[in-house]
Amino acid sequence: MGQKIKTFVFGQPKNPLDPGVFHNVSLIAFFAWVGLGADGLSSSCYGPEEAFRSLGHYSHLALLLALAVMGTVFLLSASYSQIIELFPSGGGGYLVGAKLLGTSAGLVSGCALLVDYALTIAISIASSMDAAFSFFPPPWLHYRFEATIFCLIVLIILNLRGVKESVMILTPIFITFLITHTVIVVWGIATHGSALPHLVTDTLVETHAGLSAIGWWAMLVIFFRAFALGGGTFTGIEAVSNGLQILREPRVATGKRTMIYMAASLSFMAGGLLINYLLNGVVPIEGKTMNAVLIQNLTVTWPCGKAFFMISMFSAAALLIVAAQAGFLGGPRVMSDMALDRWLPSRFTNLSDRLVIKDGVMMMGMAALFMILYSHASVHILVVMYSINVFLTFTLSQLGMVKHWLMEKEEGWVHGIIINATGLLLTIGILIVTTVIKFTEGGWVTLVVTGTLIIVCVIIRRHYHSIILQLRDLNQVLGDLPLPELKEEPLKKTGEATAVLSVSGYNGIGIHSILAIQRFFPGHFKNIVFISVGIIDSGRFKGIREIEALRQNVNQDLAKYVNLAKRMGFYAESFSTLDTDVIVGLEKLCDEVGKSWTKKVYFMGQLAFEGETFWTRLLHNQTSFLIQKKLLFKGYEAVILPIRLRLE
Repeated sequence: MGQKIKTFVFGQPKNPLDPGVFHNVSLIAFFAWVGLGADGLSSSCYGPEEAFRSLGHYSHLALLLALAVMGTVFLLSASYSQIIELFPSGGGGYLVGAKLLGTSAGLVSGCALLVDYALTIAISIASSMDAAFSFFPPPWLHYRFEATIFCLIVLIILNLRGVKESVMILTPIFITFLITHTVIVVWGIATHGSALPHLVTDTLVETHAGLSAIGWWAMLVIFFRAFALGGGTFTGIEAVSNGLQILREPRVATGKRTMIYMAASLSFMAGGLLINYLLNGVVPIEGKTMNAVLIQNLTVTWPCGKAFFMISMFSAAALLIVAAQAGFLGGPRVMSDMALDRWLPSRFTNLSDRLVIKDGVMMMGMAALFMILYSHASVHILVVMYSINVFLTFTLSQLGMVKHWLMEKEEGWVHGIIINATGLLLTIGILIVTTVIKFTEGGWVTLVVTGTLIIVCVIIRRHYHSIILQLRDLNQVLGDLPLPELKEEPLKKTGEATAVLSVSGYNGIGIHSILAIQRFFPGHFKNIVFISVGIIDSGRFKGIREIEALRQNVNQDLAKYVNLAKRMGFYAESFSTLDTDVIVGLEKLCDEVGKSWTKKVYFMGQLAFEGETFWTRLLHNQTSFLIQKKLLFKGYEAVILPIRLRLE
């Protein structure tokens, strides 16, 4: 029953060895635009409004602001298209920082991205519920917080089912928002066609009057403050370069096409809304967004205006839920890249049977839940925590690319450095202004959380580094045993005792286990069977070539073990398989070996730490204990061989 419920909720398992699986789970440019671009497009629901409000009495600057916003969107998109070309395997801001600026910059960029992705999920869902509940009777507002939690749970389940499935379910919402708001932008400008020729002239005249009244410096401060506070408009632009692994081959071409879709749609929507605010004289109204005021004013005389207004606003609320997808798609990918570099536990590279980074999805969901609980789903609190980190990542990415162009000076480097240097100046400016303005309002919480995460990552990496050094010593000591050359193949002794040893790579742990079997059971075992599971994790699940390379590596390591055992006088053979779950793979191999050998004992090595704690159990897998329980339940003998390590 439990398995049936799991299948109903999360879907049937997918076969990672199916040659067509990469095609089936990857996203074409359009669906990548939906899944990764919704975050950016949804920012038009609040970014332009925040910028326009900040202009105050100088709303005539909205035209210049719209041009600046549109130009910045295309500038950042062009920059991230260059990052996609330079890092075609994905990783975006994290890899740019780590590879071009050093591990410390990569760590800061990665942690900033993770916090920002969690905030993306939290603020998107909270904003959506605010928009949706504004249409409901006042007594219903008591259920807004519960509805926010419920939506978060639904999104977690959708993403555990699979990337493509979650995106396809949410695509109609994305399309509805795009159509309705495009109609509004075009209609709002078209109905003021006669005013358009005078818009530039009026802007220049009013700007000149403003300069005479308050001066150049004050006018620049007002303009740049509005530009910086509307910086939320640019969030989500980096999502494609971070999640390049989930795109359809050829990934670089698909990623760059997705960036074009994102840049065109976001610049059109954000710039068009700012111009509409100015043309239609939209003023803020308590309890309503400026987009709601604009749409209501434009559609009030339409035959089905009220229905169009309702559909538009509900699509905006729903799009904010779709925008949370960027956090669920990008966050686990960044966690996976950081786990491969040992900043986070290795479990964050594991794929589920639905071929998603299950632990990463759950962690992003839990982090978003914590932020929702902390703020009680208050958008006012969440919004001041938002956008600081994304501009920190933007700044590091632009700085890394500037360094790359200066160091390499490849063909087209002048064009590249102009784009990235300009982007660097813009993002540094927005980062400074946003941090200063939002720091005392609650932005300090974001910086504290990010700083804490950085400290935790440093502790994790130091722990892994200490273990790696000790295992390296073990590999050096046992890697070159003085054994005689194999002169005659040992004969297979089916009726004699057989040791079935689980190994993972040819290393000191496996060799230590062979010697331990000899030491504990001298002369008892005549045969050794080696079994190994090649783990298809997020680092390997990129294409058929990577899978085949993994299979080849596993078989080569097993061949080394077989040769070593034969030189020690044992008959030896090996079995291997590839799987996303090491427990499932080992269980299959153990059953397969069990059919061939009657007198067998299963052995597996396990790192044993002096004074083992929750921390060591979290950072190191418990595979040996789990598979031992399964084997004992089936009636097999199973022995764990400890490899003792002392934590410094």
